[in-house]
Amino acid sequence: MKQSSAKFGIGEVVRHKLFPFRGVVFDVDPEFANTEEWWNAIPADVRPDRDQPFYHLLAENSETEYVAYVSEQNLEHDGSGEPLRNPHVEQIFVEEQAGRYRPKANFTH
Repeated sequence: MKQSSAKFGIGEVVRHKLFPFRGVVFDVDPEFANTEEWWNAIPADVRPDRDQPFYHLLAENSETEYVAYVSEQNLEHDGSGEPLRNPHVEQIFVEEQAGRYRPKANFTH
């Protein structure tokens, strides 16, 4: 395993570089840690490297809210400052400032 550090932290709001969705990071895997079925469902021509951080997001697009699992290479900081509407955000986080959330005390390790 290549040693790497995560570019984005818990509570940071990010957006996908290719698809129109954004979300807040609630967990990070240092490298790919999902199922082979999930991995193989990604078209080979856009499949990211496994050897990089993958982020669990409380995500949303213009139509719905959901949980997403995204490689670091496909994410960038979201500087919009817009609040997230995903209902789970309020269960886990407190908004610290625009674009940054802090985990509630009962969700920290």
